[in-house]
Amino acid sequence: MNITALRPRAIKMLDPVAHACAKTGITPNQLTSLAILSGIACAVLYANRMFVAGSLMLFLSAILDLVDGSVARINNKTSDFGAVFDWIADKYIDALALLGIGISGIAIISNIISVNGFPAHTLDFTIVAIAIIGSLMNTFIKTVVYAEIGYDAREDGKIADPLEGVGFFGRPETLIVLIIGGVSGFIWISAIIVALCTNLSAIQRIIYLYRTIP
Repeated sequence: MNITALRPRAIKMLDPVAHACAKTGITPNQLTSLAILSGIACAVLYANRMFVAGSLMLFLSAILDLVDGSVARINNKTSDFGAVFDWIADKYIDALALLGIGISGIAIISNIISVNGFPAHTLDFTIVAIAIIGSLMNTFIKTVVYAEIGYDAREDGKIADPLEGVGFFGRPETLIVLIIGGVSGFIWISAIIVALCTNLSAIQRIIYLYRTIP
């Protein structure tokens, strides 16, 4: 069980923010675009070892991601493109944040763990690459299920998640771990956790699908 099930509660808590944004006339897609820009800012700050500031931008990006759908419903501007754009934005933000960590050049992992044949920073980039792959695959599994099985039941304009609660480490966990790591100074520990847990979670989902899909 992951914390994705808490998303509706978080969205409800942000209702005042959503209503304030709705009154300004800003569109849901503009909010999603701002979330991407916040993700880019996070990556740049991470790359320059400004991990606290980068984590704050990642937190802002997460808030915007929660608010855009609410604004769409409030102003009756839900659209299929908006739902797709939201998914794409999420994956860009996740990948950019992790890439920023890899570019930072701190090389903490390489300094702690000596692996013969690995040049400087190679181990660090390997961990980041594994984390990005795990983050992408964890979500890609869902889209394959939608496409191949034809799952199209919708709730509030979005396809209901048939894998909700399956996989112990989803996007919310990834963001929380990275934000805490950036603020506390243990960003590379966070990267290792994301690399390990996202891939294990993807495997967990594959096993679940193997057992439940004919």
